[in-house]
Amino acid sequence: MTMFRGAVLDTPESPFAGGKLRSSSDEGILVRDGVIVGRGPFAALRREHPDEELVTLDGGLLLPGFVDTHVHFPQVRVIGGIGLPLLDWLEHRALPEEERLADTAYAAQVAADFVSGLVTAGTTAAMVFGSHFAAAVETLFEAAAAAGLRVTSGLVVSDRNLPAELLSTPERAHEQSTALARRWHGTGRARYAVTPRFSLSSTDPLLAACAAVLDDVPGAFVTSHVNENVEEIEQVKRLFQTGSYVATYDRHGLVGRRSVLAHNVHPGDDELETLAARGASVAHCPTSNAALGSGLFPLARHLRHGVAVALGSDVGAGSGFSLLKEGLQAYFTQQQLGADGYALTPAHLLHLATAAGAAALDLPDVGHLSVGQRFDAQWLRPAPGSTYDAALRNATGPDDALGITFTLGSATDVAAVWIDGDPVRLVDRPRRTG
Repeated sequence: MTMFRGAVLDTPESPFAGGKLRSSSDEGILVRDGVIVGRGPFAALRREHPDEELVTLDGGLLLPGFVDTHVHFPQVRVIGGIGLPLLDWLEHRALPEEERLADTAYAAQVAADFVSGLVTAGTTAAMVFGSHFAAAVETLFEAAAAAGLRVTSGLVVSDRNLPAELLSTPERAHEQSTALARRWHGTGRARYAVTPRFSLSSTDPLLAACAAVLDDVPGAFVTSHVNENVEEIEQVKRLFQTGSYVATYDRHGLVGRRSVLAHNVHPGDDELETLAARGASVAHCPTSNAALGSGLFPLARHLRHGVAVALGSDVGAGSGFSLLKEGLQAYFTQQQLGADGYALTPAHLLHLATAAGAAALDLPDVGHLSVGQRFDAQWLRPAPGSTYDAALRNATGPDDALGITFTLGSATDVAAVWIDGDPVRLVDRPRRTG
């Protein structure tokens, strides 16, 4: 067994339901075979287990690993394309790059960059928008398996309104998706997600084929986009002759407990009611919404309707892999909404980036650092002399330390990451004794 010692922060109970930030400035966490088997004040836990290997995390904070509920594998090399609304950004920035993944060797390079970006940012689990090319999706699953990352992903399918190279047919989409699912769903830490790109690029027959895959693959997930951009929404309504974007998925049985729909910036109350009734989750992607000018996310309305919300980085329209950035931007967004916003605290931000994401991805044994949970964790240690370091050393308490971390912390401050207790990133090696 291994005992970890450090300052620990997590949110096992949702702050949106009255839960508080759990904190300890000198906590011990005992891990055996990747599972937390003991936790408590370090001195007391050490007396009970004096001979176990000790990993001392001097300075900084030990947090649960981040859970990213919406991130695009093929777009890692197009981050930073600012100045364009969604549909123009897709046409001129994202889709030309996604076409390049037809080259499997190139896709493998992108997959390596992508997985490295997630782990470097302290992310240990993710709902990943895959590629339109089956062989490229294979490279993603392979890269994630090699790194130990928890990935839920699948083949992206469309049959209209995209470049011809990215289009499929309902029959081929079903065949390739089920083949990938047979290979990867439940293999190691991988799970399969049925992934229509969005209704704007999907016909009813294609969405029906997606539903057939869902029927054929027990326990599979669904992910797509919804209500991101006003122009997009109007086009979807014209194509489907419906007043509801959510309904284009729901009428095919694609909205359920294992569905994660990204953005939902402009929902109708009827759509929020449907999402809540089905138990679906929404991936809030605040830096992408800001960069593309999509709008301000109505978090308070989602919560009033009982819709589950977690954070997504939305690389590459988002500003990077760090959910610290996304949490800070989520806070800014709610501030901008004034009386219509939700008064987020640092504990809310941590919950959205960890336990809320784990719940959305049906990962009940990650997201916080309680006994019985898997040890998916990250150690943030600011560089000596940095502004983050100075502010953290002068924090007035754990809430202040967490607020400082979301404001000033970044991926460069992630000194170590563990998944199932195994180190997958060690920049600043902790002290080991015993």
